[in-house]
Amino acid sequence: MTPLRLAVIIGSTREGRAGEKVARWFVEQATRRDDLAVTVLDLADYDFPASYPAEPTETIRSFAREVGRAEAYAVVTPEYNHSFPASLKQAIDYAYDEWQAKPVGFVAYGCRSTGLHAVDQLRTVFTALHATTVRDVVGVDLLDGEPSPRHADQLCQDARVLLDQLAWWGLALRDARAARPYVS
Repeated sequence: MTPLRLAVIIGSTREGRAGEKVARWFVEQATRRDDLAVTVLDLADYDFPASYPAEPTETIRSFAREVGRAEAYAVVTPEYNHSFPASLKQAIDYAYDEWQAKPVGFVAYGCRSTGLHAVDQLRTVFTALHATTVRDVVGVDLLDGEPSPRHADQLCQDARVLLDQLAWWGLALRDARAARPYVS
């Protein structure tokens, strides 16, 4: 069977962000699996226009193409003021049809809530785009900007569960899209 194309999206573009470290750890978990082909879409690598809406630039088209190629997504997001970063919302909005009928999971990080407020809001956004959000979340408690080693075993288990759900939904929706194109 062809591995499922999973895009891990790093949703923060702030200087000194912890997102790269959290994403690197999650990608390490995902690449241990034979059923997934993992790519990383780091929003810091895209020079998106400063205002929205914008005329489609090559950067926007490139990002939308990468989103379109993927069959499932793991969004790595911090929580800022009980929500997710504006850079992530802007990127999500630059793709539209590309998200449809595909599963989205979340790897969130923060200090007290482990990013779960951001996830709650992202679920609403992705539902509006006709994506399927999976139930379980990897919530990373940060200690000095690094994933806390206190709960390493639990984090690995949470990542396994999330990846299992993304793989199941991703394969099921791949088959469904092949049998009948999705119409919104």
